[in-house]
Amino acid sequence: MSSPDLVIRNGTIVDGRGGDPYEADLAVADGKVAAIGGSIPKGVEEIDARGKLVTPGFVDVHTHYDAQVTWSERMSPSSWNGATTVLLGNCGVGFAPCHDDQHDMLINLMEGVEDIPEVVMTAGLPWNWHSFPDYLDAIAARRYDVDVATQVPHAALRVYVMGERGANREPATEADRRHMAELTTEGLRAGALGFSTSRTLNHRAADGRSIPTLRAEEAELTAIAHAMRETGTGWLQIVSDFEDQMGEIGLFRRLAKESTRPITISMLQSHVRPDSWRALLGEIDEANKEGFRITAQVRSRPTSVLLGFELSQNPFMGRPSYKAIAHLPFAERLAELRKPEFRARIMKEAFEGGGRERRVDRWDRMFPFGDPPDYEPRPEASIAARARREGRTPEEVAYDLLLQRDGKEMLYLPVTNFAAGNLDVVREMIAAPNTLIGLGDGGAHVGIMCDATATSYTLTHWTRDRGGSLFPVAWAIKRLAADNAAAIGLNDRGVLGVGMKADINILDYDNMRLRAPEVVYDLPAGGKRLVQRTDGFDATIVSGAVVYRHGEPTAALPGRLVRGAREA
Repeated sequence: MSSPDLVIRNGTIVDGRGGDPYEADLAVADGKVAAIGGSIPKGVEEIDARGKLVTPGFVDVHTHYDAQVTWSERMSPSSWNGATTVLLGNCGVGFAPCHDDQHDMLINLMEGVEDIPEVVMTAGLPWNWHSFPDYLDAIAARRYDVDVATQVPHAALRVYVMGERGANREPATEADRRHMAELTTEGLRAGALGFSTSRTLNHRAADGRSIPTLRAEEAELTAIAHAMRETGTGWLQIVSDFEDQMGEIGLFRRLAKESTRPITISMLQSHVRPDSWRALLGEIDEANKEGFRITAQVRSRPTSVLLGFELSQNPFMGRPSYKAIAHLPFAERLAELRKPEFRARIMKEAFEGGGRERRVDRWDRMFPFGDPPDYEPRPEASIAARARREGRTPEEVAYDLLLQRDGKEMLYLPVTNFAAGNLDVVREMIAAPNTLIGLGDGGAHVGIMCDATATSYTLTHWTRDRGGSLFPVAWAIKRLAADNAAAIGLNDRGVLGVGMKADINILDYDNMRLRAPEVVYDLPAGGKRLVQRTDGFDATIVSGAVVYRHGEPTAALPGRLVRGAREA
C-alpha cells in the first residue's frame, strides 16, 4: 500500500455493525476506508487515537436545515455533535418548488411550523431556484462541513400546484394530483431521498393557519405513492396526531403497499395519552410482520422547551407587564426585569392568553436546567417542589433563577416522553426493533430548543451515565450510524469497512459531556439561535478530511449534496 492520506492509529474501532469493539489502525485514501488492521504504512497525516473510540459518522435523519443550507457552510449544531450526513426537508415543509409570488407564504409556514424567525429567512434566502431540481442545483453549488440530503416537501409542492386552494386545504383535483405526482417524480430523479408530509394540528403557519397538507385526501397521497413506486427510490416521512390511530395506520399501510417504499412515522409519548404510543408501535410491528417496512422515528430524550428571558418563551410571557417590555432589546429588557418594583408588580399578575403561553405555567413539570444539563430530573427538583421547600411561590423561584448568569439562565420544560417523570418509556422506544433514533430537529425551533445534541445524549446517557440497565456502546453507534444510513438508502456510509465512505468520529468517550445550550446571534439579520456543543469529539472526519478537531472547525469543507441512494 502506498502512503494513505490519513491513518488513525491505536484506536478502539466500533465499526457500526453492532459487534464488539476491537483495537486496530485504520487507513483512509481517496475519501474511503482503505484498510483496517494489518501493517499500515505511515500516512500523509496521522492521528493517535489511543484510548479513544473510532466510529462511523452519525446520520441525522430529521433536520430542518432547508434555509440554513442556502446561506451557511456549517450545519451546526448537528455537525458539532458527530453528524456527518444530515437529511433535511422533513415534516412536509421546505422552500421548493416555489413560484416567485409564494416566497412570503412559504416563509410564513416555516416560521410557524419550525420557529425560524421571518426576518432571518427574508434576509438570508437567496431564492435562486423555482423547481425542486433548481433548489438541488443551488445546494450542489455550495460546500459544507457535512453531506446534505433532501426530501420533496408536500406543503411546498401542494402550494406550488394549487396556489391558495392548496394553502386553504381544498381537495386536490385529478389534474392537481397528477401534477403533484409528476413533480414528486422529478424531485426524486433529481436526487431527493424521499417525500415528506404532515398531518398534525401542531403544525401551523405564523398567521395561525394549519399546514396545507393537514387533511390531504388519500387519493392525493396515493397518486404520490404511485410516483414513488415508479421511481423506485426514497421513503415517505410522515407526522400525524393519530387522533384516529387505526384509521391513520391503515392509511399508512395502504400507502406502503401502493408505493412499495419504506414509511417512517414520528412517534412521541403524549402526556395527555401516555400509553397510545405503545399501541401505535404494536401496529407498526404487526405491519412489518406482514411485509411492510414501516418505522417509528423516536427521540432519545424528551421533546422539551427551554425557557429564559433571552429566549422566545419564558414563564412570564403571558403577563401584562412582560408583554409591555417584550419588544425591548435584551439588555434593556433585563434592566427592567431587575427592578424590584417590576418584579413585585408581575408577581401579582395573572396570565392573559392561552396556547403556548399557558403551557409555560406548569411549575410541577418545570426544572432548573443546569450545566451540564439534566434531561431526566427527579420530581423533587421541580420549580414547584423547590418553592414548597423554600416557602415561596413558584413564580418567585422561577423569576429569581432566570435572572442568574446575567439573565441568561434557562429552565427546562419536557413536553413529551416524560409523563411518568422519567425516561423509562424512551428506553423502550429506542430499544424497539422497528424504530429509528431521530427527531433532533436541527436548524428548527431556534429560540426554544436545541435537540440536535440527542445524538451525543444517546451515547452519554444511555450507554454510560444513567445507571441500571445500560446499552452497549456498539449498539448506540449502530443505531446512530448504520441503521439510519440504511433506512434512507445511503449504504455507502454508517459502517467502518474497507471501501466504505470515510465518515468518522474519534471520541474521547470517557470525557464526553454535553455543555449547556447558549444563545448566539449569527443568523442573517443578526437573528438569534440556541446552540449546544458536546465535549469529547476529538475529531470529526467527512470523506477522509478532518472538519473538526476538539470541537474547533478546520478549513476543510468536503461535504456535498447527496443525490439519490448509494450502494455499499
